[in-house]
Amino acid sequence: MMVNSTLSYFILGAYMHVGGLKYFYFMLTAMLYIVIVISNTSLIVVICMNRSLHEPMYLFLCSLFVNELYGSTGLFPSLLLQILSDIHTVSASFCYLQIFCLYSYANIEFTNLAIMSYDRYLAICFPLQYNTLMTSNKAVIFIIVIWLYSTGKFLITLSLNIRLKLCGNIINSLHCSNYLVVKLACSDSKVNNIYGLFAIFVSLSVTLLPILFSYIKIFKVCFSGSEQTRQKAVSTCTPHLVSLLNFSFGCLFEILQSRFDMSRVSGVLRIILSLYFLLIQPLLNPIIYGLQMSKIRNTCKHLFCYKILAGQRDTM
Repeated sequence: MMVNSTLSYFILGAYMHVGGLKYFYFMLTAMLYIVIVISNTSLIVVICMNRSLHEPMYLFLCSLFVNELYGSTGLFPSLLLQILSDIHTVSASFCYLQIFCLYSYANIEFTNLAIMSYDRYLAICFPLQYNTLMTSNKAVIFIIVIWLYSTGKFLITLSLNIRLKLCGNIINSLHCSNYLVVKLACSDSKVNNIYGLFAIFVSLSVTLLPILFSYIKIFKVCFSGSEQTRQKAVSTCTPHLVSLLNFSFGCLFEILQSRFDMSRVSGVLRIILSLYFLLIQPLLNPIIYGLQMSKIRNTCKHLFCYKILAGQRDTM
């Protein structure tokens, strides 16, 4: 029997032996991580460096892009090391750190998307009062609260989990998972379960209720408003809805995989499902917001053309 007083490492049991193909998977994963870092960092720089984008909606987007970097960095460096390694172990302290990063990332993502839906509700339903109701200073305060609330809430969960006595160290996943670590506990986890239910209720209240309220109001205005109002709602809400639905499906896949027997599902599909919300979301958000939001798209085009012209002048 192994308890957490002597437990120094966990074994990640979902990795398969792929032989020489591990170098191909390493290169593919590294390229994906580089694309995520470059795309999200580029949009953060574009928003920060252009005063015309210092508006609440773009500040919330900047927070979202920073969170994509935070979440992907919590996964990819470790994933790259594990792909090349023949022994898939992680230290207990690193495992708990990764759990904190990945789960706080998910909390920040959902809360940020909830605030963005409320921001869109104000912009569409109260266009004349919007600049008074949602200022840049208020947006910054919202962002600070989002990050403090999301990280603080999961710190409590993690502190409760660390105190548990563990009777095993094999995690059937590609990365450390909070629920799978708790399943290894051989001590009383009643407090963890009660707080877990409370945390779920709070999370649903903080995220789901504002999203439902905002979109019910937006749809009402769209059906009763002018064609211009409907076009504005579609152009600004489509990227948000795509991002929200994609991340929700990704989290649902992760919950189903960690809590139910997936032995009948192929190993490749299980790997894809376990990485979906940590891989697709950081890739998708820069694409849909960079292409769909006209101000960001036009600013990127302007900067790109300016650099080309500046380069041509230097060579003349």
